[in-house]
Amino acid sequence: MLYYLFNYLDQLDIPGAGMFKYISFRSGMALILSLFISTLIGRRIIDKLQKLQIGETVRNLGLEGQMSKKGTPTMGGIIIIIAILVPVLLFGRLGNIYLILMLVTTIWLGALGFADDYIKVFRKNKEGMHGKFKIIGQLGLGLIVGLTLFLSPEVVIIENSEIRHNDVIEAVRYHEVETKSTKTTIPFVKNNNFDYAQLVSWAGEYKEELAWLVFVLMTIFVVTSVSNGANLTDGLDGLAAGTSSIIGVALGVLAYMSSHFQFASFLNIMFIPGAEELVVFAAAFIGATVGFLWYNAYPAQVFMGDTGSLTLGGIIAVFAIIIRKELLIPILCGIFLAENLSVMMQVAYFKYTKKKYGTGKRMFKMAPLHHHFQKPGNAGLDALVQKPFNVVPESKIVVRFWLIGIILAVLTIVTLKMR
Repeated sequence: MLYYLFNYLDQLDIPGAGMFKYISFRSGMALILSLFISTLIGRRIIDKLQKLQIGETVRNLGLEGQMSKKGTPTMGGIIIIIAILVPVLLFGRLGNIYLILMLVTTIWLGALGFADDYIKVFRKNKEGMHGKFKIIGQLGLGLIVGLTLFLSPEVVIIENSEIRHNDVIEAVRYHEVETKSTKTTIPFVKNNNFDYAQLVSWAGEYKEELAWLVFVLMTIFVVTSVSNGANLTDGLDGLAAGTSSIIGVALGVLAYMSSHFQFASFLNIMFIPGAEELVVFAAAFIGATVGFLWYNAYPAQVFMGDTGSLTLGGIIAVFAIIIRKELLIPILCGIFLAENLSVMMQVAYFKYTKKKYGTGKRMFKMAPLHHHFQKPGNAGLDALVQKPFNVVPESKIVVRFWLIGIILAVLTIVTLKMR
């Protein structure tokens, strides 16, 4: 909202009003304000949650320090959501279609996660919302995002092509016309653009429509898988918030590069007009998650609950899809992927061994993966993977996962030049 106010003041030649035209200024202000909200106002929200006795219900799974978390306020994801929405509404250009999609994503999944937490806390149902309703909510958001990107005339890219001489890139030429396209960025290949239309090249005159159908289905899959991955990662103090903030930095960098003509040309990636507003959102996202760590870092004074974890995962997924970097998610969100895979492998191995031997066995001492390191090896658990034999302190597990997340984030950005 302030963008439009100061744009008007700038037309009246008011000194300093022109600062709001710069993405760097508005992003910096969004970062500062989100940090302020999540740290200072967050304390009041935590106190309110405590008064309402909205505490975490903990099952005794034999993990070190687990029972001490009982009663810790949950649903703290409200802090993150408020700390994102307020700065974006103030400093973002609200007519931007990409920013609108990110706001819808934040509110949609925030409401879905809140409903899940409400059932757990107030209705004393440990399972929370039935899984099928969660999936329906995630599928619905994926469908909205995918169809909007397909139907909106504002969603365009300017395609690029390399000019080579003796296998050396001499220049990158951009087409003058903005086009609707189902192209996306793919890592580790020479021409790092992949068009979903290639998957339906057999469709003839219906090729373009089917390509968008594939794109919409891909959007639904990415939103569902990444939001669930973030939800599974939220099991240790500061793990989901810290990992998400690292991913947010990488996404902000990628959005800025994709929206900057010179940087896009240098990296030979598609130029996406209007994507610069996503940098403002990324700054608010980073500030909100880092500020939340003030209270969520070990030992946590508040948990984000599904209100926060589903929202963080959905934001990351939709953001990556908008800037056409969804195929980089397996690298960038490697922590989420490992957590998802560990659960699927655990379940599959248990069913396989039960069918073959009559008794189900585990692959890990416990899943998701971060809990595996909290169990001692050879402690009576019939698990295929027993190492490490000694229990790893929770704070050390979290910091090591953060370090891995930083490496993956850097690698994701570097892949744009690794072909």
